[in-house]
Amino acid sequence: MTQLSGFHLSIDNILSTLPFDRLEEKAPMIQGVARQLERREGPGADFLGWLDLPLTMMGKGLARLEDHAEKARDDSEVIVVIGIGGSYLGAEAALAALADRCSGPEILFAGTHLSSTALKRLLDRVGDRDMRLCVISKSGTTLEPAISFRLFRELMVRRYGRDRAARRITAITDAEHGALKAMSDQEGYETFVIPDDVGGRFSVLTPVGLLPMAMAGLNVRTLLNGARAMREACTTVELADNPAHLYAAARSALYDEGFGIEVMSTFHPDLGPLQEWWKQLFGESEGKEGRGIFPASCRFTTDLHSMGQYLQDGRRELFETFLVVDSGAPELVVTADLAEEGGDDLNRDGLAYLVGRSLDDINGKAYQGTRAAHTEGGVPNMSLELEWLDEATLGGLFYFYEKAVAISGRLLGVNPFDQPGVEAYKREMFRLLGRP
Repeated sequence: MTQLSGFHLSIDNILSTLPFDRLEEKAPMIQGVARQLERREGPGADFLGWLDLPLTMMGKGLARLEDHAEKARDDSEVIVVIGIGGSYLGAEAALAALADRCSGPEILFAGTHLSSTALKRLLDRVGDRDMRLCVISKSGTTLEPAISFRLFRELMVRRYGRDRAARRITAITDAEHGALKAMSDQEGYETFVIPDDVGGRFSVLTPVGLLPMAMAGLNVRTLLNGARAMREACTTVELADNPAHLYAAARSALYDEGFGIEVMSTFHPDLGPLQEWWKQLFGESEGKEGRGIFPASCRFTTDLHSMGQYLQDGRRELFETFLVVDSGAPELVVTADLAEEGGDDLNRDGLAYLVGRSLDDINGKAYQGTRAAHTEGGVPNMSLELEWLDEATLGGLFYFYEKAVAISGRLLGVNPFDQPGVEAYKREMFRLLGRP
């Protein structure tokens, strides 16, 4: 297991399925992959810029991003972030996970689908409030965000006029090429760059993720510092002390034993968007050439009343990783069922035994009980426990998963940094739409 400040990864509950020496057998291969990554070698070597983002994002560029975010916070009531996949999932995950630390304008997300009903509702939700757009696309021609951008851009021009609207639109795009870059130059949008050597699903620590976070009032410097601390921790040679390597080793060894599905389970609904970010990161990175671990997710205790049955008694082809945050709102406790002040507890709902106990404590016992039950039921499981959740721990978590999937993908023998299968649906869709 590995223990960092506020971050604890335990693999104890897989050791009955896989003795630790089975994981240690992976160590030489993992070290070889790690050295490849450090030297910027191997499949996808042109897309390894994310490795150094905790360092390279600090500087004048970050100060400009923070200044721009502050201006947007001052003159807007709502900011619509337009993007799809890696162009929005990281920011959405951060804003949901750290919602109590956000302030200022409401942040909405568009360009994530082609549903007319949902998009119309979003346009109506914006209403007549002062707004800004932050459009994120390397090319500017990805269909879902391009349609949303066109509709919201038209709304902005009608509301503010072309010149004022342009001052309220920010583009995060390629440095030199693409339709969005050309339009930004023509219209005068302020722009931030998606680095050429960073793929979309690894872009959360670039302006793609940092600018929407800063617009929501999060401290992006602290987030980058947390990622930098994790980057350092993930250079450790000893397998048991390197969280990304240990997680990758456990996943790889379980895959060798026929466990082809990983379920990320959490007891915190606000981490739902983080689960979606994780599913894209791992699914798009590993699912190639008939290989890969399928990433799924459950939100407990809600899903224990539905999917819990399958997890407990279904096919033994899945393993589970619990993502748990220890701290919450300790002031929320179970109160007595009183008919009048100073009276006896009526206990009409049978909860008298819980009076005075915090919801955090009860939720923690639900996690411990679930972990024990699933272990007894034959589900190998790991636990990633965060003592608290703030910008620093979230930055570390982002980097941990990125480093782990880079190792995991290389262990599978695939290129973790391309996505050839994503283009298949696009080809068929464009053919049906008659795209020239």
